[in-house]
Amino acid sequence: MAVDLPSIKDAKDLKGKTILLRTDLNVPIKDGKVTDPFRIERTLETIKFLKESEAKIILISHLEDDKGTLEPVAKYLVATFPTLVFVKDIFAPSTKKEVSSMKNGGVILFENLRNWPGEKTNDPNFAKHLASYADVYVNEAFSVTHRNHASVVLLPKLLPSFIGIEFGREIKELSLAFYPEHPFTLILGGVKFDTKFPLVKKFFNVADKIFIGGAIANSFFKHQGFFVGDSVAFDSPEIKNLDEAVKLGKIILPTDLRVQSKGFINVKKPNQVSVGEKIWDIGPQTEKELKKIIDDSKFIVWNGPMGYFEEGATLGNDACAKAIGESKATSIVGGGDTIASIQKLGIMNKIYFVSTGGGAMLDFLANGTLPGIVAIQENQKVEKVSFFKNFFK
Repeated sequence: MAVDLPSIKDAKDLKGKTILLRTDLNVPIKDGKVTDPFRIERTLETIKFLKESEAKIILISHLEDDKGTLEPVAKYLVATFPTLVFVKDIFAPSTKKEVSSMKNGGVILFENLRNWPGEKTNDPNFAKHLASYADVYVNEAFSVTHRNHASVVLLPKLLPSFIGIEFGREIKELSLAFYPEHPFTLILGGVKFDTKFPLVKKFFNVADKIFIGGAIANSFFKHQGFFVGDSVAFDSPEIKNLDEAVKLGKIILPTDLRVQSKGFINVKKPNQVSVGEKIWDIGPQTEKELKKIIDDSKFIVWNGPMGYFEEGATLGNDACAKAIGESKATSIVGGGDTIASIQKLGIMNKIYFVSTGGGAMLDFLANGTLPGIVAIQENQKVEKVSFFKNFFK
């Protein structure tokens, strides 16, 4: 399943061109400082390439906090790009002057796009305003390319459009899942089964085993008639259709659980959860069983935590990450909580590919494309390849 997209590395004569580079700088910030630069670091190769090409670079991004500021990110980037300029108001008259006075190789960072409602409402006028600053658009934000936001799906309609270096790497490596080596194991965690079901459906006849952990497993237990106490669990009509797959061992559920009650953690079987208890994490026996599955696999895709990660249930996640890191399988991992375990254990270099996307990774694997990819492909059809060749003569 090939995805044909023009890469910025293939563009000719970028010298003096102003590039609107859509990045994902939505990183954790505490006390005004970046605490995890993972996504920032993955954009640096493209920024440096554009600088070496003597282009003028405008970085645009969002923060999950719609009123938050990217100023801490600007301060982080200054260590690599000392002359970087941070622009707080993209509508201020001074911003046009700032952009027009850029030198080749200069870098400007615009403030959080979500400070303006036009980004999330996909406002054409907001997109036109952003496009007015540049000659070329580059998407280097794979992790938000599943969103129908102005900077993702409208800008490609207004400017010659390309993907960044890391974006191309995401597509290439994630696409391995469409033609995997076997045995292929799909590992899914998290909360809502409905967000993961498209992936189960897509790979049901491709994966050899599908392991379900996290609160998604709770929903299976509830469907099986087990009491789940105060655990997060949802009713999903799709789970009923998977009964046979569970019985046959195609879909594998935890055989024991860490259960939390009044500050204490106990290990129980799925059918032993009592009133006032919350399923906290997968249990130690399940960790051993999961490691055996991982050891027997040649290809692994993992997305979503094994336990109540945001409240400190990290043992199952760490065990899964460690097992994958020690395996010889080709492994693809994505999602913030899964990446957190990999970083904590210091095994990033032992994972074949770590995606910057969580939801985008899921959507791409399930559908083979994303709204932002379609937007660039449609731009290609309208502008035609000859336009790009003439533009960069």
